[in-house]
Amino acid sequence: MEEVVLRLKELLFPSVADVEVLSVDVNIAIVRVDARCTADGAVCPGCGVWSSRVHGAYLRFPADVPSAGRRVVLRLRVRRFACRNTVCLRRTFVEQIAGLTRRHVHRTERLRSDLAVVGLALAGRAGSRLASVLGMPVSRSTVLRLVDALPDPETAAPRVVGVDEYATRKGRHYGTVLVDIETRRPVDLLPDREASSLAAWLAERPGVEVVCRDRAPFFAEGAPAGAPQAVQVADRWHLWHNLSEAAERAIAQHRRCLHALVPAAPEPEPEPGPEEETSRVARSTPSQRA
Repeated sequence: MEEVVLRLKELLFPSVADVEVLSVDVNIAIVRVDARCTADGAVCPGCGVWSSRVHGAYLRFPADVPSAGRRVVLRLRVRRFACRNTVCLRRTFVEQIAGLTRRHVHRTERLRSDLAVVGLALAGRAGSRLASVLGMPVSRSTVLRLVDALPDPETAAPRVVGVDEYATRKGRHYGTVLVDIETRRPVDLLPDREASSLAAWLAERPGVEVVCRDRAPFFAEGAPAGAPQAVQVADRWHLWHNLSEAAERAIAQHRRCLHALVPAAPEPEPEPGPEEETSRVARSTPSQRA
């Protein structure tokens, strides 16, 4: 029996320590797993003091990743410990299993992770539909909340930075977007497009070697002030855009000259009327008889 329990633990919780599987109940639609924590105690989240004095226990029912198309629900017995620190504001606290549970959350950590991955790939509505097909029913709002709760990814300090503006409300509110040109990924968003904001951002990153920007005055002032060591360049899109605007203005200014260079088309000869056609035929008849 112990061997069977160990195999169930390895199968259901391969990377989770301090958890014991008591039983598994399987039916057509759902899998219920009874489990409990086997740790000797827990650390108080308020003061960090270790406690092994049990105050009570209760059951939690967090949803887990599906198995063979069936929903998996844990029947997890958790203990409430009394904090030994007399000055701590928390009198009691509930134990959490690392890698499995979190306070005030009704899903396991691995289910939250899977839903967040789906949300990153498909966003809200499409992510919710795919999650339901995979046996992880969830609303689109929850998918977006899980994505929003993810920590910002660690990014290396950019060497070549692209600077441009973006509109939160076109014609009213603009900000500054900064992109790592080498990886083609956004690095940061500034709430405005002031030269001082850009200069402060660049001053915190002395490793910037190239600043790719347009000819906007706030960027032209902020880039040299924040990164005097960087080379100021323009990207291909702005070069082609500026060239097309200059060509359009030149054509508009010399439109009359272009009209004068076009040769006038010859006027077509007027077609003969009925009377002229009759006289022409009469004149040509004697010659034809001769």
